[in-house]
Amino acid sequence: MLIESAADTQRKWERYARARSTRARDQLLLDYLPLVRRVALRLIATLPRSVRLDDLISAGVVGLLSSVDSFNPKLGNKFETFAVNRIRGAMVDSLREMDWVPRSVRQKARRLERTIEELSQKLGHPPADSEIARAMSLTVDEYRKILHETNATILVSLDDTFLTDQGDSAILADLAADTGALTSQERLEERELRDIIVQRLKELPAQEKLVLALYYYEELTFREVGEVLSLTESRVSQIHSQAVSDLRSSVRASFDR
Repeated sequence: MLIESAADTQRKWERYARARSTRARDQLLLDYLPLVRRVALRLIATLPRSVRLDDLISAGVVGLLSSVDSFNPKLGNKFETFAVNRIRGAMVDSLREMDWVPRSVRQKARRLERTIEELSQKLGHPPADSEIARAMSLTVDEYRKILHETNATILVSLDDTFLTDQGDSAILADLAADTGALTSQERLEERELRDIIVQRLKELPAQEKLVLALYYYEELTFREVGEVLSLTESRVSQIHSQAVSDLRSSVRASFDR
């Protein structure tokens, strides 16, 4: 991001916090617009070509506006960390409103998740590609094709699990939520959810864990992750899909007990 300096940014935040003027707010928005574009570029790389970059950016600006209005610089948190989830959440909300995922793809995604959940419970560990393909009466190549097709569905599902910038785990449903409004019971359930996901992350194959870490924590695109791991972008997308499906099936299985 092209911001003059940390001291200059701090002064802008102090000026806005003090006066809450439109001019000070607009200056902060201009400073952080590149962040919206960066989030949009990372997200669109995983979506069908029918999704327009400018639509994602427009939705992300709504998230940025909300972030600027809600951020309290006195708490000592980094604004980018605070804002990126709200920005991405606004983009995800806009995609869900568009409902652009074909019904057939949603059906494949649900079948895939059920299969992974059943195999995980039966085997006691995240199933391999070959095991899932066999259970679905598919070849490994056919299974990986389904993974690629359903990747976009997985990315924008409100049940999706992912790693935050701090390395924590969360669900996309939390992105647009006001976490300050959570009740004590909801906070307890959130902690339980995080514990479940962290444990499942430890059980994932090394390659799946590495893809998640590079994509979510290091903020690389699928293409960049592929370059690091000497894999094709399509293969990285498939690995990501299976890893997220594994995590999501674990969450569902745990809460269905």
